[in-house]
Amino acid sequence: MILAGGKSQIGLESTVLNLTSPKPSILRPGGVTKEQLEKVLGYSIETVTHADDGAKLSPGMLVSHYAPDLPLRLNADSAKDDEAFLMFGPGVFIKGGAMRLNLSEKGDLNEAAANLFAMLRQLDQPCFHSIAVMQIPDVGLGAAINDRLKRASVR
Repeated sequence: MILAGGKSQIGLESTVLNLTSPKPSILRPGGVTKEQLEKVLGYSIETVTHADDGAKLSPGMLVSHYAPDLPLRLNADSAKDDEAFLMFGPGVFIKGGAMRLNLSEKGDLNEAAANLFAMLRQLDQPCFHSIAVMQIPDVGLGAAINDRLKRASVR
């Protein structure tokens, strides 16, 4: 059965927290942020980016995951004429890019997360050489966005 409830409010998969060890750790960053968890728990939490022993502790822990067909170029401060450009934030006046989309013109990480996969699919066209992606703040929900972008950039 497939349930279609419309557009997701967060847009990213859930946070996966490992509670099998004495100290909790984040296996996959998602809608519940590291900062929110640390506030509730009262101490810092480690984020595990991959399983050292190769075991799949959680979905989304593969080195390459969520990848479009085109290569991604992360932390771009400009785009080439043959690249699609995924931007973030208000007043972006960066030159270049054959097609340009902004995850959130307001600089809202919640809006950016909700738009991420749809915009990546929209830019993933064979007429472009690659997708240049602006730097996303690595705090709050931005950490989960950057996690997905980093995994999508691995070839």
